[in-house]
Amino acid sequence: MIQEKNFFQHLISNIDWWLIFAIALLMIISFGAIYSAGVNYGTSIRYLSVQCLASGIGLVGLLLLTSINYQYYKYLSKFVYILSLALLISVLIFGSVKRGTKGWFDFGFISFQPVEIAKIMFILTLSAVLDLKATEVKKWYFLLSAFTILTGHLILIMMQPDFSSTLSYFPVTLVLLFIIGVNPFYLGCIVILGGFAVGIPLAKTFLNIQMKFLESEIVPINILNFLQTGSGEFYIIAAILTLIIGIWWFFWKLRIKIPIVYTVVLCVAIIIGCLASISVEKSLKDYQRKRLVAFLNPNVDPRGSGYNIIQSQIAIGSGKFTGKGFKKGTQTQLGFLPEQHTDFIFSVVGEEGGWILSQLTLLLYFMFIWRALVIAKESRDRYGSLVATGLATMFTFYVVINVGMAMGMMPVTGMPLLILSYGGSSIFSSLCAIGILCSIRMRRHTHVK
Repeated sequence: MIQEKNFFQHLISNIDWWLIFAIALLMIISFGAIYSAGVNYGTSIRYLSVQCLASGIGLVGLLLLTSINYQYYKYLSKFVYILSLALLISVLIFGSVKRGTKGWFDFGFISFQPVEIAKIMFILTLSAVLDLKATEVKKWYFLLSAFTILTGHLILIMMQPDFSSTLSYFPVTLVLLFIIGVNPFYLGCIVILGGFAVGIPLAKTFLNIQMKFLESEIVPINILNFLQTGSGEFYIIAAILTLIIGIWWFFWKLRIKIPIVYTVVLCVAIIIGCLASISVEKSLKDYQRKRLVAFLNPNVDPRGSGYNIIQSQIAIGSGKFTGKGFKKGTQTQLGFLPEQHTDFIFSVVGEEGGWILSQLTLLLYFMFIWRALVIAKESRDRYGSLVATGLATMFTFYVVINVGMAMGMMPVTGMPLLILSYGGSSIFSSLCAIGILCSIRMRRHTHVK
């Protein structure tokens, strides 16, 4: 604990001011964009009031978590994980339904989405497990323990169902496993498993959307229908597995010894991914699947699944270099831009602030993530480094997906832009995460008492 100086003196002298500077400017941009996004609907004051209230509560959480030694979470990791499960279970029982997802506690003026804070608790727990079992990283049950923790959260979140909230779990888990020293081949197999689980239902949806183009141009109708049948999928997967085994046998004949366990693990990952795709396909609504693949060619369905991307691209492009000005964006103010205060808040920034404000926003995010990685590097122990890296990965993933989505380079997943998008739970959990980063930074030269 800090003994020689009081907390506030130590805070001022050891806080990462570059990190705080980036967050403060992002919050100012957020307030302006949220207010402007609500003008057309007459909700500017309500949106801004909720965001300011949640930000105020989040700042209290930031200071509180900064004052707490982050190493306590390591020793209380079981309690933290059980608490996170309790939050996710309780929202399934007592939560309210919004947009088809039972994921909110509704308190009238403000609502709370527990999955946002559960993500941070997951990072704290997984980091503790990886740190405590780091010497067992080469053993098979090491991965099992990590994915048991992951599966607990994923099952409960998918029961809501809230597909977009599960996405950030995967890059965080993979990055932390890579840092701790897990064999990259096994991580690659996990990526392949996830790719098949999500890719199969999305590929089928993509074929359905582009049916007319495929029929008239390059793919005969009978082949197209065959690819979408269960037997067609079976033959394709069987061909892939046969090819993998054939490649292994070919190298073996050339006396290039590839361990058979690698081939087996890869084939098992593909098979499990195919089986998991059945569950994924059932959990995703039809409009969600269409939105996830519409970015490949939004003009195929410009009034349906491609509408959001097209309007977002128009908004960002029309902002040009300096923007149209505060509350003067036509796409924003005339209501063409969907979900403009949440999912497409970056489009509002691009239209009204232009290239200049868009680049400033991205630069601030880069500064924030850079400082988080510096905190990870300078941490006095492995646990603090893992936690900081996990949080940096989470923020990076959200920024890349959301900004890419707004520009038509990524699928529409419904993921907000952390700190910038409207959402009390989002800004509160983000500021709590920053509080944990500050705690790690402040104690980089101190020892646990």
